[in-house]
Amino acid sequence: MAQVFDRSSNALARASLVLSGLIVIALGVTLNSLQRSPWVTRQGQRPDQPVPFSHLHHVQGLGLQCQYCHTSVEKSMYAGIPPTKTCMNCHSQIWTDAQLLEPVRQSWATGASIHWIRVHDLPDFVYFNHEIHVSKGIGCASCHGRVDEMPLMYEQNSLQMEWCLNCHRNPAKNLRPTAEIYNMAWQGPSDRRPVWCTTTGVVGPTAQQVACVTTDPAAAGLQLAGLSTPGNSLIQSNPLGLDRSQTLSAVAATVIPANYVKFTSQEELGLYLIKQYHIRTANELSSCETCPR
Repeated sequence: MAQVFDRSSNALARASLVLSGLIVIALGVTLNSLQRSPWVTRQGQRPDQPVPFSHLHHVQGLGLQCQYCHTSVEKSMYAGIPPTKTCMNCHSQIWTDAQLLEPVRQSWATGASIHWIRVHDLPDFVYFNHEIHVSKGIGCASCHGRVDEMPLMYEQNSLQMEWCLNCHRNPAKNLRPTAEIYNMAWQGPSDRRPVWCTTTGVVGPTAQQVACVTTDPAAAGLQLAGLSTPGNSLIQSNPLGLDRSQTLSAVAATVIPANYVKFTSQEELGLYLIKQYHIRTANELSSCETCPR
């Protein structure tokens, strides 16, 4: 019987198998890259908003705090988009005829909401709570970037699950004193910029139980973090009738100096704050059981 296939058919078959494998691998790499690209994550994109609101102007230029517009960031899972009234608190007095603000004035006159386009928009199946992150020492800039330097808002980080888990596996690298939560320019401690922290003894939210300063407490004459807390009876009663600064000086010598700890690296400070803020372990933070739903 004559041979049906030429001897070269074996080589062609092997080559086709190898080529098919390479195509599958290339397709997987392409899809993975596409899934991480700004085309999908919208990272770095600046959507066209009804009003070209500039965080650079309002935050860095005018000094507005984040909480003035995002009122629920400390007590809700949502930071909240400010109502038109928040804008009109100022713009009923200044720039009242600016063409750029016509949608704001129209919204105020009609009661219809401004249809802002959400920049940081997580999928519906993702549970994210602003309150717990803020109260546990995660600064605004850690997730949203230097908002105070953005003329137009954009998404600096991908906000994908991998990005979230990288922080949950090692939260120490992003933790900061709660007094610095809204400080966009905050930089972690280093040899040239050390940070001193101590416990305050305050009974209440865990974040209020730690006080951190960026100047040497000994050089600054800080005797006790509790001196500046509302619960200090000596300051509240003011038995000598002195002003606040004099009262602090008067009682400073009668109390035990605070046990401040000096930190010269972000990792050291983060590990300290993990303990003080009672943050869960990395395994617990990365577990699906941590999510309340």
